[in-house]
Amino acid sequence: MENTSSKKRIDSASRVIMATPRTIYQAFINSEALASWLPPEGMSGQIDTFDAREGGNYRMTLTYIGADQISAGKSSENTDVVQGKFLTLVPDERVVQLIEFESEDPAYAGLMTMTWTLTSLPEGTDVTVVCENVPEGIRQEDHEEGLNSTLENLASFKERQQ
Repeated sequence: MENTSSKKRIDSASRVIMATPRTIYQAFINSEALASWLPPEGMSGQIDTFDAREGGNYRMTLTYIGADQISAGKSSENTDVVQGKFLTLVPDERVVQLIEFESEDPAYAGLMTMTWTLTSLPEGTDVTVVCENVPEGIRQEDHEEGLNSTLENLASFKERQQ
């Protein structure tokens, strides 16, 4: 029997954002806000369904912008469709999501857990995202670049609202 535990990977990123944990938490539980900041650079997002409660689900379509994108979509030629489930919602502190990519490619199969931790600091909020069980089809350097881009988007989105 093959030991699949060696294939499990953890990627993470962190950034201090000049906003309160409450302000940042609200960006996770509002569908329009989530669609505006979650897609990394080079992608746009559309929320198809959204139920922001523990046990609630959402479906998001991420579309690659421009024909010069090197990365092919996981769900179609230019899209990544993800199903998300809110496992834990601790207001102003933590959001835990279970993410599944819609793809026929087994390299993107499986469930990835994303834990977002919000830690209040005098100068803002330390936002850390930890992704566990990252599908092997997602290159680590691409994923970490995407996570940092998403944090940059969240910072821009929230700091404009302050």
